[in-house]
Amino acid sequence: MNKLLISILSIGILCASFVQISKPVNPKPIFTEPEKVFNQYCSSCHGERIEAFVDRTWKHGTQKEQIVASINNGYSDLGMPAWKGVVDAKDINLLAEEITKYIGKVNEYKVSNKPSSNIFKSENMTVSLDTIATGFESPWGFAQLPDSKYLITDRVGVLYLVDAKQNKTIIKNSPKALAEGQGGLLDIELHPKYAENGWIYISYSKFKEEGKQKLTTTAIVRAKLKNNELTEVQEIFEASPYTKTKHHFGSRIRFDKKGFMYFTVGERGMENEFPQSLENDNGKVHRLNDDGTVPKDNPFVGKDKSKESIYSYGHRNPQGLALNPQTGDVWEHEHGPRGGDEINLIRKGVNYGWPVISYGINYNGKPITDISKKDGMEQPENYFTPSIAPSGMTFVNSDKYPAWKNSILIGSLRFNYLDRSIMKGNKITGHEKLLVNIGRMRNIELGSDGYLYVGTENPGMVFRLMPVK
Repeated sequence: MNKLLISILSIGILCASFVQISKPVNPKPIFTEPEKVFNQYCSSCHGERIEAFVDRTWKHGTQKEQIVASINNGYSDLGMPAWKGVVDAKDINLLAEEITKYIGKVNEYKVSNKPSSNIFKSENMTVSLDTIATGFESPWGFAQLPDSKYLITDRVGVLYLVDAKQNKTIIKNSPKALAEGQGGLLDIELHPKYAENGWIYISYSKFKEEGKQKLTTTAIVRAKLKNNELTEVQEIFEASPYTKTKHHFGSRIRFDKKGFMYFTVGERGMENEFPQSLENDNGKVHRLNDDGTVPKDNPFVGKDKSKESIYSYGHRNPQGLALNPQTGDVWEHEHGPRGGDEINLIRKGVNYGWPVISYGINYNGKPITDISKKDGMEQPENYFTPSIAPSGMTFVNSDKYPAWKNSILIGSLRFNYLDRSIMKGNKITGHEKLLVNIGRMRNIELGSDGYLYVGTENPGMVFRLMPVK
């Protein structure tokens, strides 16, 4: 339980912060406390506490000079911007010095306001956390099999089969993913008629080598499970083009009742090149038939050089996708930069505006755009400022959670809680914070048994939410 109660941020790769959109900030304020520097520039992606952030793999050295160099120069291919010239040199030095104080001492810090039990009360519901599995780095995707066992992807590149006794079995022949940056083995989804056909769908960061450089993209395979091994593996989608970046893969998968497969692909950190063009796959929501062929009624079929799988475009990095079980509508959420995370109702052929319109600003504090609305571009149903860094998304239609029924649940990586977006009809009317401080909330799913399951990072765990009467 102690491990559960410690909320440690997983390996981060972007260093962003949050501000109110209506109050632009001086891009180079000078601070006197390292915590304020960290909060201003780094906390959105690296968490709110420096002492928790240091529990990570240090690829570029742990000496103060090495940390200063990393902050100054960034790692653009991994999505971390260079802060030299944006953050005052004194503040960078102050922050690096503070970070070095905690390296190797992560067991000595205390997290304030951490949960004191596995019982959590909301406005009208009380739930307990029932541990399903532990020992993950990042439990990214989750699917419940008809025999009640679970398939869980770990972003490091491993697919597990988990039974009722928390035993984990590694599934052989899973896709070879590049687990770097935000890449790895990502979402997993069962075919709606899995009991009949046995198809499992998996998204991952596919890569190829070009000289000394690895190029990456988002890909989807389908396969069948036999004797703890994936068989009949078929690649049914590969996003084009490949890029040298290793972040913003998107990658959520959902099926509708007609058997169409919807899935997301992030803009790969190249907002000025991909999201507004229909001639590439990045920064889009796509729709395919279950075998990877293109539905004839997709909005851009036969239109010039457009990618025919595109269903909507103008997206940033969508890591949430869900279908309203009552209406069949497709909903999506996507990461903004500093502020401006969006919840969108996805409509066929519609442009959602990124990066032409946005409610966020750039990581360096400068505006991405000076407009948040434009004719021909869809407004979000809701947006978060400051950014919550959303990941995972599901509708609650289970009688096991009567007070939450018809709500949308979204995980917050940034603030370590589960957001309940309260719905009235097709509109979001409010929010409630659930499961505060149990960890970075990577995924939220409604299982076939009607129970909700959440996945957290560092510690990497999956829990079932059990209603308490």
